[in-house]
Amino acid sequence: MPMVPPAWNERERVEEYLALMEQGTVPTAVAISTLDVCQPAIAFGDDPSEHWGLTHFLLDGHHKLEAAAAAGRTVRLLSLLALGESLSGSDHQARLRALRAQPRSTRAARS
Repeated sequence: MPMVPPAWNERERVEEYLALMEQGTVPTAVAISTLDVCQPAIAFGDDPSEHWGLTHFLLDGHHKLEAAAAAGRTVRLLSLLALGESLSGSDHQARLRALRAQPRSTRAARS
């Protein structure tokens, strides 16, 4: 989630990152993140579904992400998880590393 609109990005800086990415550079962006785990207010039978939301608030890297989106490239993300500000418990937070390590195809299929 960007903290400023993309229109505020300086074109020259975005072009610099595009050129660096063409040379193989993978830039790093920095975000503060929250992990929110919510359940329905009303139980529906035996459905114990939980909805996990890991939200990254981009602090640094707006130009890098715009360049990556334009070039179809990836960036690294240094994510600082704000544990005290998240709507999740320590048991959820302890599982986060293992869940993030799973291949993408198995993340969506697991409950």
